[in-house]
Amino acid sequence: MALRLFLDSADPQAWQQWLPSGLFHGVTTNPTLLRRANQPCSLHGLAELSRVALAHGIAELHLQAWGANAAEMLHCGQALAALAPGRIAVKLPVTEQGAAVARELVRSGVPITFTACYEPHQVLIAAALGVAYIAPYLGRINDQGRDGVAEVIAMQRSLAGVGASVRLLVASLRQPHELTRLAGAGLNTFTISPELAAALFSCEATEAASAQFEQDAQA
Repeated sequence: MALRLFLDSADPQAWQQWLPSGLFHGVTTNPTLLRRANQPCSLHGLAELSRVALAHGIAELHLQAWGANAAEMLHCGQALAALAPGRIAVKLPVTEQGAAVARELVRSGVPITFTACYEPHQVLIAAALGVAYIAPYLGRINDQGRDGVAEVIAMQRSLAGVGASVRLLVASLRQPHELTRLAGAGLNTFTISPELAAALFSCEATEAASAQFEQDAQA
């Protein structure tokens, strides 16, 4: 499977900066990112935000459903998917309630992204239900004193071992070297913050060489 990068942001200014680069297959959001970007977490607000995001030509937009119970979460997920059928992936927590909702949405052809994955065995839930993605939180696993890279690689091996088509959408990445280590181990789907996107382009030697090229072109 080919590399897929997602921009992890609900900020339209960040979309304007980074999506024209052509690096990103899509955008991922959640209620926390919406709050940080001063965007309303409501169906009406997400309808407008989706229009803006999809106008950039991305293939997928991942929106998180919410609800006090499974019925409310299912209704929310259905409404989100209907904003742009085929281009919206509905995000659900990998919980018992999230799994029940995922089952119904998968049956109706809605792509699902399980979120808040912390344990290797959780990827088997995603494989059993046939969801499109599951997102392990690498940085937060590290924060628990564990080796996040090793555990994410273990998750990928489990999915490969059962022949699952689920993509491991690695989230909570903080350093470029985490991307390269995981890519070297065969992982190919990542969601990154605008700050990490900037870090990918941060290389003093490259900047110096580029400046020299410009100087020589004018000589």
